This record gives sequence, structure tokens and C-alpha cells, in this order.
Amino acid sequence: MKANLRVGMSQGVNLTPQLLQSIRLLQLTAPQLELELRQALERNPLLEQEEPEDEAAEDTAAEAAALDAAAWDELPDPAFLSGGSAGAGGDEDGMLRIADGESSDPRLRLLRLLALHWDARDLPVAAWWLDQCDDRGYLEQPLDVLLDAARDAFPARADDVGMLRQRLLHGDWPGMAAADPAECLAAQLRALPADATRDLARRIVAGHLDLLATHDAGRLAAATGAPIDDVRAAMAMILALRPHPVQAPAADVHEHIVPDVVVRHAGGAWRVALNRRGAPQLRIAAHCERALAGSQHTALRGLLEEARWLVRGVAMRNDTLLRTAQVLVERQSAFLAQGPEAIVPLTLREVADAIGVHESTISRIVSGKYIQTPRGTFELKRMFAVRLEGAEIAGTAVKAMVKRLIDAEPAHAPLADDVIAGLLARQGVRIARRTVAKYRDQLAIGPARARQRLATRQARQECV
Repeated sequence: MKANLRVGMSQGVNLTPQLLQSIRLLQLTAPQLELELRQALERNPLLEQEEPEDEAAEDTAAEAAALDAAAWDELPDPAFLSGGSAGAGGDEDGMLRIADGESSDPRLRLLRLLALHWDARDLPVAAWWLDQCDDRGYLEQPLDVLLDAARDAFPARADDVGMLRQRLLHGDWPGMAAADPAECLAAQLRALPADATRDLARRIVAGHLDLLATHDAGRLAAATGAPIDDVRAAMAMILALRPHPVQAPAADVHEHIVPDVVVRHAGGAWRVALNRRGAPQLRIAAHCERALAGSQHTALRGLLEEARWLVRGVAMRNDTLLRTAQVLVERQSAFLAQGPEAIVPLTLREVADAIGVHESTISRIVSGKYIQTPRGTFELKRMFAVRLEGAEIAGTAVKAMVKRLIDAEPAHAPLADDVIAGLLARQGVRIARRTVAKYRDQLAIGPARARQRLATRQARQECV
């Protein structure tokens, strides 16, 4: 037997309990953080609640937290969040073991579900596909364009990227990563038990979606050659499906939104501040810290270290949240002042580069966090926007323009999709008719013919 000695170097991060706690604090929403801190007050006698006007301890904790920011950002991004390689060792990512509440980000919720039964090597590709979806679960760009981009992003998996999208499409959330509503509905129908009604429903979705939108059972019966009663049953089955694949998280009926950040316009500038109401401000009791300075009591020293890490972790969370919100408000000031049509393209990476942290840190800090603005209270992630392909404008802004044009159209002569595309082209925004149709579907607005019928029906009812 011959023995070999090999010398090698590898880079890694030790996920200590303290760092895992810091990550968990980063992801907590305002109500979750308040509950966490009140439980800590009851559990650890070395902690005490600050008076609202006492901010000295918080400033000290923030300075100490800055020293640990590098360790925070050196943490490896979970394989299914970063879109990178899962690693040859196949070790379970430490982030998967962090217990926290259900995220409001559908991408994170689905990826956590997929991590239970998907091969770890497939999760980065699944994450990439979900990155290409809008908030409703539809692909943002044409499928052929995305397939080419996926093969470029994962050259070693070039033959598998299309198959993995199909797994998403027919997986835990049927219809996810669908190219259009027809593909979404077809995927949901495929998940139902096979019978004659389902087969007819699949035929209608595949070839007669325009007739389905008019709810005209007679024309559908003529087009499919099926009895009208069977057509009505198939229509009822289709209408019972979800219009989009994203499944909303189970919500508490008593749940109310507590903004994490408050924005106001004063003195000609936007002011950003954390919402200090609700969550208690904690600090370590000074007399306890002095008493334990030279103590060797193991249990009490452990409580002191736990208290220090909690105070420091909360300061890190608050500092990261505030800096992220400040960048978002600065970049999207036009959106706050003028409305959705003024939103500009903005990505996680751009914000991460602006404040000097990892992209995954921004992903965690904006998930489930709300910002209160003069335009209302909404999730921080709404201030990110995908750039429209081949243009310097965000898809969200174009969607708002489509809605404005439809809202202002004459009731007796609604605008067709190609007409809307032409009007937008005059404003310097060139998009295809099918893109207008996609945004219109996302806004739950029917086609021009359906809107005209609705307007005619309403006019007749007014006359009666």
C-alpha cells in the first residue's frame, strides 16, 4: 500500500451560532422582531429595555456591529438563492436550518419547498428560472430568449435547463415559470384527475382561449364539436383554476402591516427613518456587565455573551435595513414623487454594490419588510424593477403606462393591444403587442372586445 500526502487550500466560513442568529435577525419582519426581543427580555436577566430618548447604547452597538459586517457578508450564499454551484461535497447549507416565519417572497417560499425533494445540483437552475418570473409567476421575457440565456448561464447543464423549467411548470405550484396564461392553465389541468371534462378543458385552453375569455359557451361548442353541457362543465373547471401560478402564503385574519421603514418629504429632500414603534430597544444592564467583568461564573458569562450578540445583531439588522432603504429611496425618488410610471430599473446587485454588502444580504433584508411612504405602504421589494429588454425603462413602469391608457380610453371605443403598443411607441417605449397583452393580463384587464361588451352591458343597465 502506498501512502500519498497532498497539500491543498480551501476557503470557507464557519457558520457559528452567533452568525446564524445574526442572519435570522436580518430576515425577521417588524412583528417577528418585536416578539423575539420581548422573549429575550423575559429569558435573559442581563437585558433591559431602553427609554425611548436614550440612544447612546444603540449608537455604541451600531459601531460594534460595523466591525462584524465583513463576517456577515462573507457568509456563503445558499446554493438555491445565489444561482451558483451547489458544491461537490453536497453538504447541506446552514441557511436551510434557520427557523423563521414564512416569507412573503414567493420565490423563497417555493425554493424552500423544492429543497426538500429536489437534487441540490438542480436548485441553482430552478432559482435562475424563478428570477426570470414576475410576481405572478409568469416569465418576463420570451421563452426562446430565456432558454438561450439559461444555456449561457449554465453551460454544463445546457441540455437540462428546459427540462428543469418543465419540472417547475408541472411541480409543486403547477404553472410556475409559464410563458403565458394558456401554459399556466394547461399545467394546472394536467395535475387534475383524468376524465372527459378535463380533456375537453385542455382542448379549450390549447386552442380557444380567446373564446373562453368571452364566456361564450355556444361558440365554444361549435368550435370544439362538443355538447354545450360538456362545454359548460369544462368552462367551470377552467374558471376554478388560479389565474396565475403563485400561491399566496397562509395569512392570519388578524394580521396587519407594521412598516419597518418610514419615508417622508421635508425640506426639499426625502427623509428615511426606521420605525421605532413596537419593538423594544434593548441594552445590557450596566451594573450587571460591571459585576461580571472579572467573574468566572460560566452560566452568567454565557448569558452576557448571548446578550451582547443579540444587541449587536439587532444593530446590524437595523443599520443594514436603514442603508438599504436610503439607497432605494434615493434611486427611486422619481417613483415616490410621480408614481409607478417613473420607476427606474433597479436590481439587488446595484443596491448591494452601493452599500458595500453581498447581494444575498439585500435579498434577506428586503424580504417581508414594508416601507411607509406618501404613496402608501408597500413591500420594499416593490422598489426593485426589471429592465425591459432592449430599453432603458422598467417593465413595471410600462405596465403602469398600459393601465393609464386603458383607464383613459373611450368606453365606446376601447384600445386594442396593437393600438396601445403604437401609442407607447410615440412616447419612446417600443414593445410588442404580446407584451401589452401580457401586462394587461397581469392587471386583470380583459381584451378590447371584452371591455367593449362590458361597457355596452353597463350602458343598457343604466338605461333600464
